[in-house]
Amino acid sequence: MRTGSEPVTARSALRARFWLSVWGLVWTVFGTVAFALVGRPGWAAACGVLWLLITTDMALILRHMRQGPHYQPGRDIPPYRPLDGGPPFPGPPGRRRRP
Repeated sequence: MRTGSEPVTARSALRARFWLSVWGLVWTVFGTVAFALVGRPGWAAACGVLWLLITTDMALILRHMRQGPHYQPGRDIPPYRPLDGGPPFPGPPGRRRRP
């Protein structure tokens, strides 16, 4: 529910996620190559699976970054009015509210 108190300067965390995935990509590539050269195929396969997951996550992050910002109501849009009849969730059962 929109209350009207959302941060005006909120920013997306996609760039931070992108750079963290680049960092993870570098380490998984290094790990895959290093474990393959040392003769540890199990660890090389584990790093290869992580490499695949990080590459997929990076592709999704880039897709979201290319989509651009989505519509967010501006300051001229008032917040939603509360429902008549009190809050939608009165609280846990068994507790009485004092008037």
